[in-house]
Amino acid sequence: MANYSKIAPDWWDYTTLDREILDDAARLSADDLLKMSRPGFSVKFYDTVEDFYLAEALEYITAWMQATEEKPCGICGPIGPTEQLPLVARLVNELNLNLRHCHFWSMDEWVIDGKEVEPGFPLGFQKAVWDLCFSKIRPELLMPKENMHFPLFDATEYIKSWDLADCLVMQGGQGETKHWAFNDPVKREGKYKDHPPTPEEYRQLGTRYVNLHPITLMQNARTSGGGTVQNVPSEAITVGPVETWKSKKVSIWHPGHHDNPFGLRLSTLMIGKKIADSRVPMSLLADHPNVQFNFLRSGIGACDVEMH
Repeated sequence: MANYSKIAPDWWDYTTLDREILDDAARLSADDLLKMSRPGFSVKFYDTVEDFYLAEALEYITAWMQATEEKPCGICGPIGPTEQLPLVARLVNELNLNLRHCHFWSMDEWVIDGKEVEPGFPLGFQKAVWDLCFSKIRPELLMPKENMHFPLFDATEYIKSWDLADCLVMQGGQGETKHWAFNDPVKREGKYKDHPPTPEEYRQLGTRYVNLHPITLMQNARTSGGGTVQNVPSEAITVGPVETWKSKKVSIWHPGHHDNPFGLRLSTLMIGKKIADSRVPMSLLADHPNVQFNFLRSGIGACDVEMH
């Protein structure tokens, strides 16, 4: 019988891992994180905020520049971090980059009462992408709307869209449950009451409706709503591991304010050491052939005691 979560006993999460691996992660220095690089997993540091977000924005540009009529391609993007999105729009405009053969997949969206939220929902991810990026691109350069793929509660068309073009990069952040998109740990119920899903079981999950871990609700309230957790939906539709493994590369961006210094270390350690465990969903990327972790050096922090 595994440990019960210290935060949400009805759920699996990283607090149910053995103490040894948690302590090993907490001891890692910034230099130790760099040493976790291995074939299939690279770790990169950026010394300035400007360099960090410009590099993140350029992943969109370099992916879209490869699109042709014969070989359409694109990128799957996150809401968090978002600071790169206005830079993407500026670069498209300045480079006069026509996106007619390009594609964009949004990672996830909130669900309320069995339906995806309306495009104008204040915390909505489709709204954020339009407000921060697409609305700032000159109309004659913008990709056709049929090439913009936003997940709906009925995900049938979204799932099919992953076979319309190549996703060269899935870009994301890391949540405090160590998720990408809304791939949270699962509830401790039914067949998973005593044991979490195996990595193989979790990797079979595609785009789907999910209930969100309490940690995720609190994180989104903190990062996007000034702590107003009452405004954060508890359900979502999310891209899954199945689609993630269709992406040629998974690129995760760590500015240091989405997850904490310990979380950054834990997922890096587990991917670097190939320790895949669904209680730390990000660790499942240990089996993906091309993963890159990008750190803003000033955001790495330390796992020292510092009372406030």
